[in-house]
Amino acid sequence: MNAEMPKLLIIDDDVSLNELLENYLSDFAFEVESVTDPRAGLSRLEAGRYELVVLDVMMPEMDGFEVLKEIREKSAIPVIMLTARGEVMDRVLGLELGADDYLPKPFEPRELVARIRSILKRVASDGESGRERIATGSGLVLIPARKEAELHNELLDLTTMEYDMLELLVKKKGRILSRDFIMESLKGYEWEVYDRSIDVAISRLRAKLGDNPGSPRFIKTVRGAGYMFID
Repeated sequence: MNAEMPKLLIIDDDVSLNELLENYLSDFAFEVESVTDPRAGLSRLEAGRYELVVLDVMMPEMDGFEVLKEIREKSAIPVIMLTARGEVMDRVLGLELGADDYLPKPFEPRELVARIRSILKRVASDGESGRERIATGSGLVLIPARKEAELHNELLDLTTMEYDMLELLVKKKGRILSRDFIMESLKGYEWEVYDRSIDVAISRLRAKLGDNPGSPRFIKTVRGAGYMFID
């Protein structure tokens, strides 16, 4: 694979949209493949190497949420979800399942390009070996160059957004971070201007850390103020 041509996979049952996006995205130095059948998309992900998936929510037989569940069982590849409905609960569910971003239809293709670039920039290797590590006091280690986290030497299955949120919390250890501060710091992600989206993301992160919100080891909820990393 050409490192200068990130490879994208589009899973959407809209043939005309797929053709439009393939042509448009290729003009921005992306290598693009598309499928209309979700199962075929999952098979391609297993067989090939891609940097990002653009996934439609509204598909017959198997919707995008089901596809995302299967993707997350095996991979932390960035996923941007598309929906014709744009409903708040769709966005919440997408976050709960591990989507990295959300774009409601209809959308400007140029906005999709911007979001793809933003996500790929966060996950791209900077050429370092990954030796730099940020260690906490309870066996949690962050590896910024690879955007990976380990707990007791076991690699955590974090999405890009979850890693970025964890790194933000760790770097601001002992400081209460408001929801607004977290949203502002993690620019490029699709947040709603309500508390629930941040709470959902924190809840998913806690679950992967094995952290009990009632007796937290890592992330403490400060009622009415936000969240604080305490390890």
